[in-house]
Amino acid sequence: MKVLIKNLKKGLALCCSSLFLFYSCGTSKKATVVADPKIVADQPQVGREFRAAWVATVANINWPSKPGLSSMDQQKEAIFLLDFLKKNNFNAVIFQVRPQADALYKSSLEPWSAFLSGKQGQAPSPYYDPLQFWVDAAHERGLELHVWLNPYRAHHTSGKTISEQSIVKKRPDLVVKLKDGQYWMDPSNKGTQDHAAAVVKDIVKRYDIDGVHFDDYFYPYDSYNGGADFPDEANWAAYQKSGGKLSRGDWRRQGVNQFIERVYKEIKAEKKYVKFGLSPFGIWKPGYPASIEGMDQYNKLYADAKLWLNKGWIDYFTPQLYWGINTIKQSFPVLLGWWATENTMNRHLWPGMNVGLGGDDKNVDEIVNQIMITRGMLPNSNGAVHWSIGGLTKHEKLIRGIADGPYKKQALVPASPWLDDKAPAAPDVKTELQQGQVKISWNHADAADVFKWVVYYQYGNTWNYVVLSQKDRFLMKSASEAGQKLNKVMVTAVDRTGNESIKISASL
Repeated sequence: MKVLIKNLKKGLALCCSSLFLFYSCGTSKKATVVADPKIVADQPQVGREFRAAWVATVANINWPSKPGLSSMDQQKEAIFLLDFLKKNNFNAVIFQVRPQADALYKSSLEPWSAFLSGKQGQAPSPYYDPLQFWVDAAHERGLELHVWLNPYRAHHTSGKTISEQSIVKKRPDLVVKLKDGQYWMDPSNKGTQDHAAAVVKDIVKRYDIDGVHFDDYFYPYDSYNGGADFPDEANWAAYQKSGGKLSRGDWRRQGVNQFIERVYKEIKAEKKYVKFGLSPFGIWKPGYPASIEGMDQYNKLYADAKLWLNKGWIDYFTPQLYWGINTIKQSFPVLLGWWATENTMNRHLWPGMNVGLGGDDKNVDEIVNQIMITRGMLPNSNGAVHWSIGGLTKHEKLIRGIADGPYKKQALVPASPWLDDKAPAAPDVKTELQQGQVKISWNHADAADVFKWVVYYQYGNTWNYVVLSQKDRFLMKSASEAGQKLNKVMVTAVDRTGNESIKISASL
């Protein structure tokens, strides 16, 4: 019903805007809807590419730089990172808000994270809600904000003291202790699935986020338990006693599969436009494809990531392809090509890239080449996610190679037509000449349906564009530049799922 109402509103607003193909306002120039099919091919097009970086909070890897910072210092560090992404033409941030069954936001389900204050359960002081701050600041800069959650990790060794508010103490029936000191929620336990799903639903309901993201931690890597099997004997015995016929491995995978499908459906039931993304380990099984060797997530992490992609239980898929192009046994393009053949539901395939290997010429060349290979192999939906933002901020030569190369121009996030394929109504546009400057301004009949704007402008015969955030309502451009006259401008509205309206052209 919500989708139907949205589509009706879009259609009504589009019809209304089409009634006003020509208008004037004071010294404003005419604006026209550019919809003639004869000239569509000649219209300028905005770039489309998902450009994101992970911001890890576990162990204070990326943010905040250490526990116990003042609220003001935490916010300053957040703004630095978001400004950095905007400046270098990224358009999304994947922000870790639940590193160990805790919260970097106000939650009635889990305690405040120790990575904020140094003490689990202690709110920031002076009080603020970090997730709300990150969402607002990201959107002000035209960035999507995806919340990153670890669904099963209950306590990380860097979290130090386990508080009485920790799920380890409050729900010991859900957790097991690993030999390295971590605690893990048992994925086979229905209570685990219910609690983790409730956390996701709570965030989606209360915050204006753009995506939910899980990484590669399902069943833990066996090194966390000294090479021993995951200690789920009690639940396994209960399953067998109840008449269960699956093998132990299939039983484990079934629980994770059910959870992934459930989370996807519950996100969509709450807010269909919120994307669900996963970044599993980059290899499904050794031998897929034939030249690939390495860790077996299917039989070690009990994560059947191929199934999730085949079923379309995700909106974007980000396998962690942290190896080089010429690493024969784990080759970046070979693995990417194999995952592409498994993308039977045509979801976004935006690989994870490791930018933490250094900032010398070799690694700059590697990452730029990986971006370009991805564009060539997946032309219908470009994108990449960079692990992590720390590697980008640390290595000046690396970020310059990316920002002055493939990310030279801004880009919109590719559209997700399976979520919503109805374009928003076109904006109302006008131009005014003000002392050698042209003021391009616009409004919209349904501003709530707009997430970004694109302003196209032409000097001489050359088109360019700028992508602006939802709150922007005007842009100033010089009447001439480098001896070329500004002779055309067009403005479009873009909604939350990336649909772009028809272009509105204002004569000059």
